[in-house]
Amino acid sequence: MLNRFRALATRIFTPVAKILLRLGVSPDAVTVVGTLGVAASALWFFPRGELLVGTLLIAVFVFSDTIDGVMARHSGRTSSFGAFLDSSLDRIGDASIFGGLVLYYAWRGERVLTCVALAVLVLGMLVSYVRARAEGLGMTASVGVAERADRLVLILVATFVTGTGLWEPMVAVALWVLAVLSAITVLQRILAVRTQALARG
Repeated sequence: MLNRFRALATRIFTPVAKILLRLGVSPDAVTVVGTLGVAASALWFFPRGELLVGTLLIAVFVFSDTIDGVMARHSGRTSSFGAFLDSSLDRIGDASIFGGLVLYYAWRGERVLTCVALAVLVLGMLVSYVRARAEGLGMTASVGVAERADRLVLILVATFVTGTGLWEPMVAVALWVLAVLSAITVLQRILAVRTQALARG
């Protein structure tokens, strides 16, 4: 979902990226700051029930994921390490968002939703791991109904809606949906890798 808007986001944030480059800021620094911002916002505000503030701050820092890529391309500093760092820190950011929701429900004594949020966190990591492991074996596993961008958009929309008081159960519904879709995505990727492995003999 987010990928469809990447070209638009690139045009919007190119001026910002150029300014940061002129100030001597590196793409990797933006990546690190963005991840720290996401993690701090999610783990501080979500457990306290301040979903709206947390969501708005996370949304601001999430844009760094676009800005650092634009900076790297404009500066000619794209590198394997930069891609590795970006991907690794994405996992930290994602885990912080869902970890914040685990704490949000745990502190309210809602055991079922605590477990669902934890399941989404674990399955999200597994979705990414299966793809990375497949690529390490020379295969692809980019299929699936719930990729990272889709999961991120859905949960942030949900926390925003709940945070504004428009519909309080929105986060709970989103977590159940994500749990199911993430499990399906893991299965789809495993089957895709199995098909490729069998084709190799």
